[in-house]
Amino acid sequence: AALPTLATAQAGAPAAAFKSGSDYLTLDKPAPTEAPPGSVEVVEFFWYNCPHCNAFEPMFEAWVKKQPKDVSIRRAPVAFRPDFEPQQRLYFVLEGLGKVDELHAKVFNAIHVQKQQLNTVEQISAWAEKQGIPKAKFMELYNSFTVSTKVRKATQLQDAYALDGVPALGIAGRYFTSGTQAKTLERSLQVADALIAQSRIKAK
Repeated sequence: AALPTLATAQAGAPAAAFKSGSDYLTLDKPAPTEAPPGSVEVVEFFWYNCPHCNAFEPMFEAWVKKQPKDVSIRRAPVAFRPDFEPQQRLYFVLEGLGKVDELHAKVFNAIHVQKQQLNTVEQISAWAEKQGIPKAKFMELYNSFTVSTKVRKATQLQDAYALDGVPALGIAGRYFTSGTQAKTLERSLQVADALIAQSRIKAK
């Protein structure tokens, strides 16, 4: 499928410029959040094998760097099928080792540029070992209760947001947008900006 074209809407447009039901969805029941009080949470839902997620990653990373301190950002790897779980666990192992900044983009690169297969624990642990993570340490975390709990919560969160595709953004446990919903990947970030501002106003 062709990637969405660049947005024409102006960045920083107020939420009134975007409509619930077309540019974003308002959840019937709020999703759980982990943001500290006074912060607005943004969740990026992704799947490493998804070409649109690969295209979105540098846009999202640049957007993250511009966010003020009251925006709390986290990533949630999705599992639409059981065979997605090894890559969910990979992300949470990287998170547990403090290596997301170093290796998250490299996973996308390995899959989409180098055309490596990273679908099974054997393939993933071999790749991780080449990145300097000892296999025993990787497998210990991969199979840990902590990672298992995070995988379960991430899957529950995607269900709470009624996710039907990625990449997608959850905002403040109340709103959902995506490249499909907002018409383009870049415009989804503009919608997120507007919804963050709207969530701040509602919190006051």
